[in-house]
Amino acid sequence: MDVLVIGGSRYFGKRVIALLRESGHRVTVLNRGSSGVPDGTGHLVADRDDEAALESVLAGRSFDVVLDQVCYTPRQAEIARRVFTGRVRRYVMTSTVEVYAYEDSAGPVPESALDLASVAVDTGAAWDDPEFRDAHYGEGKRQAEAVFAAGAAFAWASVRVAHVLGDDDFTGRLDHYVRRVRDGEPIAVPAVNRPATYVYVEEIAAFLAWAVEADFTGPVNAHSHGPLHTADLCAEIERQVGGRTVFREVEVGEVSPFSFARSYGMDNARATELGYSFSHSSEWLARAVSDAVGAAR
Repeated sequence: MDVLVIGGSRYFGKRVIALLRESGHRVTVLNRGSSGVPDGTGHLVADRDDEAALESVLAGRSFDVVLDQVCYTPRQAEIARRVFTGRVRRYVMTSTVEVYAYEDSAGPVPESALDLASVAVDTGAAWDDPEFRDAHYGEGKRQAEAVFAAGAAFAWASVRVAHVLGDDDFTGRLDHYVRRVRDGEPIAVPAVNRPATYVYVEEIAAFLAWAVEADFTGPVNAHSHGPLHTADLCAEIERQVGGRTVFREVEVGEVSPFSFARSYGMDNARATELGYSFSHSSEWLARAVSDAVGAAR
């Protein structure tokens, strides 16, 4: 297949590209040119926010599948929906667990918990402002999904990715815990601290590569079995580096990353029904922590 990957040439994106190439697919990466692409991979340079530039660079080109790693706003989704009409058979958007920001279910949340038809799309918001976009990350993804779901002329799917742990984590979230546990510094958590679903970096790369080759449509939750609590992460860190976990419960104010006052548990039954077998978090948690420990030294 001819596969176009938009953005995402770092972290798990580079792993997806490698897996697709190993499977024999012809892979082209489209980005702004600020970062290179792996050897043997095609390269198109354009700003995805510039519709005319996209039309120009894609002139005469078509693809079997697009994997969009960097669609963050409804405005970007609308541009993509127009530009790729007639140029692609299937479009896979990398989304996020954050689309469930308004859910607080006692049990794992299925894809149907979010009715995309009811999502209000506001393309006039300040989506070009990086601070606004970052502050409305989950909402931007919700609205982007809603744009595609409302009437794309190609088959469309979204992969709602859980919190990712593992090597090359540029967010520094697990590193935050490693340093604080090692040094015995307090970790701010909500008074009622809920578990969340996670996925290892290698596993989400494998799932996205699988999704490119699959033919399902609509949203699918992607995460390992076995939700994790903040205490689970800290217990593994203690096992590897020693130190002492000191939790400081706060009623209001900022808490540590991976500490949640509401449930962030997704239900991955649909992915299982589609034929994908996720691992259990207990199979890779030690590796993920080891990655973070090495980075914190």
